[in-house]
Amino acid sequence: MNAAASVELELFRNLFVSIAEEMGVVLRKTAFSANIKERRDYSCAIYDAAGETVAMGDHMPVHLGAMPLSVRAVIDHCSLAAGDVAIVNDPFQGGTHLPDITAVSAVFLNGKSRPSFYAASRAHHADVGGMSPGSMPLAREIYQEGIRIPPVLLVKAGEMDAAMLRLILANVRTPDEREGDLRAQVMANYRGETRLREVVAKYGLARVTRNMRELQDYSERMARAAIAEIPDGDYEFTDYLDNDGLSETPVKIRVMVRVRGDSVEVDFKGSSAQVDGSVNANYAIAVSATMYVFRCLVTGDVPYTAGLLRPITIMAPERSVVNAGLPAAMAAGNVETSQRITDVVLGALARAMPERIPAASSGTMNNLSFGGWDARRGRAFAYYETIAGGMGASAKHAGLSATHTHMTNSWNTPIETFEHEYPLRVTRYQVRKNSGGRGKNAGGDGIVREIEFLTDCDLTILSDRRERGPYGLAGGAAASTGRNTLVRLGKAQRIAAKARVAVRAGDVVRIETPGGGGWGK
Repeated sequence: MNAAASVELELFRNLFVSIAEEMGVVLRKTAFSANIKERRDYSCAIYDAAGETVAMGDHMPVHLGAMPLSVRAVIDHCSLAAGDVAIVNDPFQGGTHLPDITAVSAVFLNGKSRPSFYAASRAHHADVGGMSPGSMPLAREIYQEGIRIPPVLLVKAGEMDAAMLRLILANVRTPDEREGDLRAQVMANYRGETRLREVVAKYGLARVTRNMRELQDYSERMARAAIAEIPDGDYEFTDYLDNDGLSETPVKIRVMVRVRGDSVEVDFKGSSAQVDGSVNANYAIAVSATMYVFRCLVTGDVPYTAGLLRPITIMAPERSVVNAGLPAAMAAGNVETSQRITDVVLGALARAMPERIPAASSGTMNNLSFGGWDARRGRAFAYYETIAGGMGASAKHAGLSATHTHMTNSWNTPIETFEHEYPLRVTRYQVRKNSGGRGKNAGGDGIVREIEFLTDCDLTILSDRRERGPYGLAGGAAASTGRNTLVRLGKAQRIAAKARVAVRAGDVVRIETPGGGGWGK
């Protein structure tokens, strides 16, 4: 590629990414829920005519690696026309877990009968029904977790399907908020369509599609170059989730990474069979976490396109905890199991290139969801958040403290917004000192977050690393485990890693998150 072509490719790369980023801005600024407005629990991307990734915004890794399967499910099951927007959240038909609803639209140009591009947005909705507020329950099967939406049209020819919308809103606790967030996703997709049309009008379809293809090819070359730096060999690693929330049995995640030249095979054979609780992940999550790890190995700001996956073969046994089937409960698979998949793939690679791989980060998203009745506003409410922890240390640096790591990239809800929107009070929010693992370079510290409830609530916690601290590397120590506590009438009692609790007005819930592992003696 000559210099002029290289410059053009970089310009188009930034142009495509800017479209995905602008979609995210539209979604954030028009959404109703704090989870999207404040925590930024959403992702946006654009795809070529085949549904292959062209560009992603700087959003949520666990979303972005899995979204292509949602786009593929829509292409396979919906006949999209101009102005249509399809949605899907079913983990067995392109989704990941039920709160993540993906909206997909097609871009038709110059009266063509087939789409030239696709735009997609995924947002975590704070409630989609199910057995507990926030739709992150201790479930035994998917039917308890909320409304399952197969690939269906929500918008037809630019008009919202009123009957479909009524069906969805009739199954959630906060219908006004859900409608607002769904409409925000539709507008984000339309913004993506508008910008893609403008790019084609300025540069021509042939030039745009050529640069899309060349960006994908460039990403593949970069990924292959990074893999080629890993010594050939077979590298195995095993780690565990504490349990599935319904028993005390640890849940095994095992990987074998086989490196041969500039390609790699990632095999999860030996992982636990799918379990009764909700930590089951589907294949899309296994792909997303694996893709994230290998993207991190690429030095430089490589385009996040479909080309990154071409050198990687991912095998996950059917009906296992990393590739579950019906009727498996899935709520925690997207958030907790994705983190452990990341940990084991990184752990395997640490055996091949110990100076390049950091120790384990906190390894949990510390999911907190609750809901009840807000007497002040005379309405039901539901809320969901993840809480940060410590980052693992590396050969070059100590780990960062109080930060979201790996598969999550969300922000926190500011205390001012939190207390204004919901009947509760944040009584403590600070770094959890000395929770990172010791070592030549210390792991980052976790967080202490303490919330006082001003009304009775139904609360669910889905967390992990309460039994086994995040591992250290090269002689570094493991980090402290996390801890969940309920304080009622001045008496503290332990809450399990995964629990549903009826909290009363005046109760305080304290979440102490794990730190990151240390590196080196």
